[in-house]
Amino acid sequence: MNFFRRIHSLVRKEFQSLLSTKSGKMLLIMPVILQTALFPFAATLEVKNASLAVFNEDHGRASVEMMQRFAASGAFTRIIPVWSGAEVEEVIGTRDALLAVHIPADFSRKIAAGETSPVQVVLDGRRSNSSQIAFSYLQSVLEVYLKDRAAVAGRVLPSDVITRNWFVPNLEYTHFILPSLVAIITTIGSLIITALSLAREREQGTFDQLLVSPLTPEMIMVGKMVPAVLVGFFQATLILAAAVFIYDVPFRGHLVLLYGAMFFYALALAGVGLFISSLSKTQQQAFLGAFVFMVPAILLSGYTAPVENMPVWLQHLTWVNPVRHFVEVVKGVYLKDASVVRVFSLVWPLMVISLASLTAAALMFRKKTG
Repeated sequence: MNFFRRIHSLVRKEFQSLLSTKSGKMLLIMPVILQTALFPFAATLEVKNASLAVFNEDHGRASVEMMQRFAASGAFTRIIPVWSGAEVEEVIGTRDALLAVHIPADFSRKIAAGETSPVQVVLDGRRSNSSQIAFSYLQSVLEVYLKDRAAVAGRVLPSDVITRNWFVPNLEYTHFILPSLVAIITTIGSLIITALSLAREREQGTFDQLLVSPLTPEMIMVGKMVPAVLVGFFQATLILAAAVFIYDVPFRGHLVLLYGAMFFYALALAGVGLFISSLSKTQQQAFLGAFVFMVPAILLSGYTAPVENMPVWLQHLTWVNPVRHFVEVVKGVYLKDASVVRVFSLVWPLMVISLASLTAAALMFRKKTG
């Protein structure tokens, strides 16, 4: 009981330090509010309001109908007519158009005769991802157009592809970004709080008082970890509530599995944060250390780009990244109701990482206080 009473006193002191100032309270809530409000609309790989340049040398019925379908598709909000190859190069070069379509002069005649007529599409390679996505939109419009033409002529195309999107059937990007935000914001909250904790004690001159108190180094570490874990849970709960009740992203899994995985994830982050804090003499150094860890950890998590797209050696390196495993847990539980076996296969690496990071933090803490 004496052990828990001492830990409780230190945890209460940590929360008093965090919540004693207005800036401290804002630090806990404002990042969640801002990122939950902005990320679903700003951090998106969807291509909207794309501009399409059309160089139509035909002006026949078929080409005019195809241009009208481009304009009515909703994927392209701006159609730019151009009259030469030089103008195509200019609108792509000045980024006025994301892609351009060149319709040859004999397009309508060949279509009417049932022949194949090539259509050239020029993409802006500087915006390769966006242009490829916009090109897929363009292809879908062309496929529907060709099917309709074939039906009018009494012909049947050799194949018909029916696409079904599992787990995110409407392809709303908010359904992908919001579950991932649970991992990202939890990373920021838990890591920053633990990274700044010991450095703040050193700056305020209270670190030596902790060492001469009845608290052992292990108790000090536990007392520093608990607030970070609780703050991470609080921030994650806010995002989950916003995703379900504001953005209408359906939660398909079990909260027990998600919060159980989150506990080990928070422990892993707390270990990393305490390790950084043990090395740092000032809060500025601790903040920079946390930033140095967070940026590559988020980039290598699969949040912005799939891990499978990375080189094989880098994929193996991401195994030690706790963010990668928890991003998969959140998306799996949230979007497709992942099974206990699947969640455990992602959680046990978090257990190993948390054990390693906490051990390294304890050894460094003892070394610095020895």
